[in-house]
Amino acid sequence: MLTIRTALPDEIPALTTFPDDDERNTSTAAYLSGLLESGCTRPEWCLVAERDGRLTGNVVLWTVPGRTVPMDIVLLEPGDPDTGEALLAYAAEQARELGAQTQGHVLDSPAQAPQFQRDPQLREKLLADAGFTLARDGCRFRWTAGDPMPAQDERLHWRSLADLGETPFVELLADTFTDTQDSIFQAEIAQHGLRGAAERNIADMLEMDHRPGWYEIGYDAADTPVAISMPARTPTAAVIGLVAVARIGRGQGYATSVVARGTQVLVDGGAEEIRGDCDAGNIAMFKAFQRAEYRNFANRKMFTRPL
Repeated sequence: MLTIRTALPDEIPALTTFPDDDERNTSTAAYLSGLLESGCTRPEWCLVAERDGRLTGNVVLWTVPGRTVPMDIVLLEPGDPDTGEALLAYAAEQARELGAQTQGHVLDSPAQAPQFQRDPQLREKLLADAGFTLARDGCRFRWTAGDPMPAQDERLHWRSLADLGETPFVELLADTFTDTQDSIFQAEIAQHGLRGAAERNIADMLEMDHRPGWYEIGYDAADTPVAISMPARTPTAAVIGLVAVARIGRGQGYATSVVARGTQVLVDGGAEEIRGDCDAGNIAMFKAFQRAEYRNFANRKMFTRPL
């Protein structure tokens, strides 16, 4: 008989383990420990599947530190199709009871630490059957200490959010959204309008871990605002965060300038590894990461479903 339940204290952080895969077991347990410590999840959000007294799968509810409502699911270990279906149904029920209206999940390829998402075809079918749709087909980039530092753009001078306040950031981001190629932004604009989507994204970035002065607007020689740089830290990595270039600044390589600026800011803050994502269809952003010495180390599909 298959049972879905909250993990017992002695089952955390390992959850489901594989006897022939110590690397996966150790990495996944360390990742969950970090999520618990940072407040991205809670013990009662760690769900396991049990059959005949043996753990056969798991899934964990996730949110931004400081929030009380789960946003996504991580560490989905579906086992077989029946177990995966039951886990996804239970995760939806639990999140809904906690006030969530939507639920997201990401699928990275190739399979790698810390989630080791093997059997991508099974996972995608389970997600589709559970009501998830593809929100972004994206690419992941990484820069690590020892890689060449991207050159800083001397055409730009920078002013921080601490000096400017939020309004110039919202206004400039709304301008960049007019013809954005990012599918996530496009969906938000369709629902909330240009300014509404900009306000929501700036608010989300303000919730992320960052230092005063990290969030900046870049100005050209004529003192025209042309770019936004908002690097930050997640519980697991330093990230380039939000990159935006005003319509008036398009075609001048400023997206690369923003990635370079964010890289320098994060390195000065002690980062030894930095990550960034973009929509696979956003060719300008893809090239910007490459020109800033980042490597495309994985692809990421982002899924979402209404609850």
